[in-house]
Amino acid sequence: MRGDREVDYLTREDLPALFAQVAAVMTEQAEFLSEMDARMGDGDLGITMGKGFSVLPEILRESEERDFGKTFVKAGMKMASVVPSTMGTLMASGIMSGGKKTAGKEKLDAPGYLLFLQGFAEGIAKRGKCVRGERTVLDAVGEAADCLETALAGSGELSLSQAAEIAACGAMEGVEKTKSMEPKYGKAAVHKAAALGTPDQGAYAGYFMLKGMADFLKQ
Repeated sequence: MRGDREVDYLTREDLPALFAQVAAVMTEQAEFLSEMDARMGDGDLGITMGKGFSVLPEILRESEERDFGKTFVKAGMKMASVVPSTMGTLMASGIMSGGKKTAGKEKLDAPGYLLFLQGFAEGIAKRGKCVRGERTVLDAVGEAADCLETALAGSGELSLSQAAEIAACGAMEGVEKTKSMEPKYGKAAVHKAAALGTPDQGAYAGYFMLKGMADFLKQ
């Protein structure tokens, strides 16, 4: 629903377009992500994120489910089957866990978006067996959730578009923080000296996801 300038909430019908925008951002940034990943990983992160998010709009258009929670869980399951890599699995787990937090909702407003982000972070932590500060996507999404929670507590009320912008900015803060973190997973853990001073590519992927959502809500 759109007020004079802000989007207050999303309905189930908005989700295909929302994830189409995320897929567009991931596709646009695919080369950037893959170049980063080539230095510290397998070099396929951009392709994986573009492919994984690109399958979601179609499956969401085909679904008649009204519940946001069940819809997110179904979308996450589809992503997991299409991109069963480490990062694809983490993102899919985040979407499914975020869905469980929004179970029963037929509209997604700013507080609901916070629940989704908190669930997303919990899903990553559980599936990846990781915690904040270990230089992963969790550092971006977790920071996004923290920033939005603080903003909601301070203002009392935010539009969904405001909430999404705050979350995206928080995610970028999380990306910046990974520059000083020592990697504990994957090839980056072997090349720790090279990793220090550069942001984590997984955290960047998390930021691009939230940026895509914020971009959609600005349109």
